[in-house]
Amino acid sequence: MKHHHKLTVALCLIWAATILYGEMFAFWVPSLFTCSWPHHKSDGVESDANFTKVAIVTDPQLMDKTSFRLSSKTLALELAQLYTDINMRRSFFQSVLPFKPDVVLFLGDYFDGGPFLPEEEWQESLSRFKHVFGLNSQGKVGDIPTFYIPGNHDLGYSRVASHKQDVIDRYEKVFGFRNHRFMIGSVDFISIDAQAIDGNPQKDLASDVWKFVQNVSTDAQSHPRVLLTHIPLYRPDQTPCGPHRGASVIDQRFWRHFQDQEVIYQNYITPESSKKLLELIKPILVLSGHDHDQCTITHQSEAGSVTEHTVGTISWQQGNIYPSFMLLSVPNAVHQNSSDLDKMLHTQLCFLPCQLFIYMWYLSLFAMSLLALLLWPNHGISFLNNAADCISNVMKSSFLSSVTKEKNEDENCEYEMVWDAEGSMHLVKKALQTPVKRQSDKPLVEKGNAVMRSAARKNASEQIELAMDSDVNAGAGGSDPLMRSASKSRTKLVIQRVIRTIMMTIVIAALNVPIYIWLLFKDWVEQE
Repeated sequence: MKHHHKLTVALCLIWAATILYGEMFAFWVPSLFTCSWPHHKSDGVESDANFTKVAIVTDPQLMDKTSFRLSSKTLALELAQLYTDINMRRSFFQSVLPFKPDVVLFLGDYFDGGPFLPEEEWQESLSRFKHVFGLNSQGKVGDIPTFYIPGNHDLGYSRVASHKQDVIDRYEKVFGFRNHRFMIGSVDFISIDAQAIDGNPQKDLASDVWKFVQNVSTDAQSHPRVLLTHIPLYRPDQTPCGPHRGASVIDQRFWRHFQDQEVIYQNYITPESSKKLLELIKPILVLSGHDHDQCTITHQSEAGSVTEHTVGTISWQQGNIYPSFMLLSVPNAVHQNSSDLDKMLHTQLCFLPCQLFIYMWYLSLFAMSLLALLLWPNHGISFLNNAADCISNVMKSSFLSSVTKEKNEDENCEYEMVWDAEGSMHLVKKALQTPVKRQSDKPLVEKGNAVMRSAARKNASEQIELAMDSDVNAGAGGSDPLMRSASKSRTKLVIQRVIRTIMMTIVIAALNVPIYIWLLFKDWVEQE
């Protein structure tokens, strides 16, 4: 097999392994190596039967025409939607669901331009959302109970939502009420519409939220509570977010409309509303999204310290190259009077593959493959072969030197037959007596030497002069054909290398592109 054929086979194998890892194996890493249910890591041996396992996902924000200000049918938008949807589907089916959660919890922002999409396009985005996360007609992930809370990209902030009742109606028809509560294990989960809580208190949106919160606070608290809010609670500027934060901390941003005092934008709930929520609901844990990046902080309230986990987005296209999800272990039996209730809830943040790094490695490998095919020498590069050749040459030279030495010794000596007293014959080596030769005694022709006569010397000198004359005469014009010939040889070599590179690239692509396409669409067309 030729050396460049061996290189092609090696590159085919490297590309196949790279594609298999980037498109499939990388998504198995969280469930196999880097993440596990948090109650398995507790001090005692905790059985799965004692906990309800909850998988938490937030901010998929399916791309639409509002994402890049493009029309809904442009090729660029279609490709961006395809690759982002496939990535999230892989993340959910190959990284999240292998943990076999008992409950799936979504923390909002399912669409990118939810409040601004017409009904037909919103239904199309809803179909994509259901397909990406494998939702059935009841909104469940298979047989797994699934819960949702609204986000600002689903309903809009209070300024938008207050003028779009139809947006609220279509959301609640599919995902349920904006403010609701439900039990998981022995813990009471309180979900609120965080986008409306800081709106104009005289309007229905904000008043509905506070009425719901008041009703929760007046109930007898027989179970510990977890507060679910898409927008995080207030945190002072430059508050550290812990070791898992990828980007810099964003300070408080809050704008109201000057006429109706509805919220135009906010990245945190106001300090007043945050304090009031903690006092009325008295949660032992707060879960939020919206920030697209991971953050863990501790709030102080009258009931004590409360930890808030802001979960990062599951989409690699939402400004966080390290997407994530969270595993929550909820105890099935909790005694309300027991101390350290917050420690009974176990959380584990899990990171998904960095898709940007995978694509960067594809590009780097492509460039290295082209360079290798173009610059690889025709005789190949093999350290083992070179080492074997060196050893072989050394052995040959040592063998030849020993043979030559013995031969020279035999030529410079003679053997004499000698009989001992018992009649046995022995050969005795004796050095030859080399006679001294005079210069006049040399023959005209010796072995290995040539004797040039005077006439021959004369003829040779004449030939040398003629040759020198011909070289001088051809000096100016003779070099150009040689240079042209060398240039043509180099051009021919470059063309051959380019053609060889193109042919080998076609062979590598013919073997690996089908693998990539199959892996790309395998999960997308697969039935749940």
